[in-house]
Amino acid sequence: MTESAVARFVREVTVEPEHIQRARQHALELGASPVSAVVGAQCAVAAAATSAKTMIEIGTGAGVSGLWLLHGAPGAVLTTIDKEPEHLAAAREAFSAAHVPASRVRYITGRASDVLPRMNEGAYDVVLVDGDPATALDDVAHALRLARPGGLVLVPRVLQGGRVADPVARDAQTSDFRTLVTETLATAGVVASLATAGEGLLQIVVGR
Repeated sequence: MTESAVARFVREVTVEPEHIQRARQHALELGASPVSAVVGAQCAVAAAATSAKTMIEIGTGAGVSGLWLLHGAPGAVLTTIDKEPEHLAAAREAFSAAHVPASRVRYITGRASDVLPRMNEGAYDVVLVDGDPATALDDVAHALRLARPGGLVLVPRVLQGGRVADPVARDAQTSDFRTLVTETLATAGVVASLATAGEGLLQIVVGR
């Protein structure tokens, strides 16, 4: 079986809850580029596996990734950051439509570079980094600081549409993501893996 056939099979068998499907449609209408259902399901499993109580995501979009995180950890409190007020408004509608209690979601409008330095260190069980690709390396550095010992940092879209695996692709953004993947996986004392389904998901367990 070819790799493309495997990818297609995984995509076809992944079941996305209806409330997340609705949020996805709204995200596409806004041009918010949501994570795929395959990657979202992996994020949900990660959140569930950590028994997450506190989560933070960099890059709200229209709420798709946040809904997947809460699908895995429905009792958690999610802090979500986005520089686009329109995206946050769409996410607020999506969470409300999904009957997520307002007390479970905290919305912050602003650039990650301005917001993240003010967030509490070691305060989160799961940190999802899906903001501006141009600042991904800095955002991941902040994420590693924000995650508690034994917590998870999740970086979707890390394969950059396959460009990271193409040695000919040497633009700055692709090189940054390639460096992120290779250095993370090679770092002694770090427990990390790269899932290649969907658009890719780098998973990092912060040192205990």
